[in-house]
Amino acid sequence: MALLNTDDFRAAARRRLPRGLFDYIDRGTEEELSLARIRAALDGIRLQPRILNGECPVSLETAFLGRRRPTPLVIAPTALAGMVADRGETKLARAASRFGIPFTVSTQSVEPIEDIRRGAPDAELWFQLYVWKDRARTAQLLRRVAECDCETLVLTVDTQMPPKREYNQRNGFGVPFRPTPRNIADILCHPRWLWQVILRPGLRHGMPSYGHYPPEFRSGLMSSTTAEDLRLDPALTWQDLRALRDGWRGRIVLKGVLAAEDALRARAEGVDGIVVSTHGGRNFDCLPTTAEALPRIAGQRGALPELIADSGVRRGSDVLKYIALGALAVQLGRAPLWGLAAGDEGGAAALLEILLAEIQTSMGFLGARRPADLARSDG
Repeated sequence: MALLNTDDFRAAARRRLPRGLFDYIDRGTEEELSLARIRAALDGIRLQPRILNGECPVSLETAFLGRRRPTPLVIAPTALAGMVADRGETKLARAASRFGIPFTVSTQSVEPIEDIRRGAPDAELWFQLYVWKDRARTAQLLRRVAECDCETLVLTVDTQMPPKREYNQRNGFGVPFRPTPRNIADILCHPRWLWQVILRPGLRHGMPSYGHYPPEFRSGLMSSTTAEDLRLDPALTWQDLRALRDGWRGRIVLKGVLAAEDALRARAEGVDGIVVSTHGGRNFDCLPTTAEALPRIAGQRGALPELIADSGVRRGSDVLKYIALGALAVQLGRAPLWGLAAGDEGGAAALLEILLAEIQTSMGFLGARRPADLARSDG
């Protein structure tokens, strides 16, 4: 069957991944109400077309965070992409680089950033940081990141607590992985994934693990680290951000900002950009949607960081809706993973190509030459 849109890739990923792993990527938290609200908020946005503009060559070129880039897209950080495909992070980085799209490496990736850089030498790599309680080890990690020609640091600020994902508690697909008769049977029903992602790489390198953790504390995903100092710090403050800003020479982006007051404070603290994000509905089920928060932030008087948006993007028109609400760029989280699961690196690239074509088509219908020309319709 031809894969023609993001939902097609999602359906293919569902067939090819063990159910527990697919649910980990696809689902939300608690009652999972945010997933429906995010989608409904995007579906309720209408874009205003302009007519009789003559020949309308469309350019997706967009300037954000100090560079002109060929598209307004960024690949969001996602934990454990290396569990979707062998060398999954490198493959996503290479797929993104075909289109000049930045790829954000997660602190909780399977591959360390050094391996990703070697495997994708032409990619623009950003790095997403979860701050460990051990700040000295966090600083060591940041030195490794800087040595890999990574200029943009994305600090996630919306994960103070572990989210309550009851489906993963039931199916055992968490960290640590908890084997049960049901999930073992599920894994055995996906022999290609088992061989390509677990067994064959395991014979070469051992079981998948968090690649950025210090070697002495790195364990396979069958168990979690017992080192308290390597747990995520739940008590970050603006003073911590200031110290990070003083020590990082590149650009800093805060991911997970939903309040206008926090956006203004971030700019005052020297932050270059913020991601207006609900973490894709994966962390807390009672948040405002990105589509609700973004215009409130963009409409503030005073200096703001550059705005990036994410959560719920399924179509190229969704990207344009977030841009019309005030974002300069839009992050993709789940969708590239579906492409990777459906067709490896080529599948991820094919999905991105489809989304970019949808953006081009939508802009043509709207009479917009550039993303900055877009306007929301309130009629």
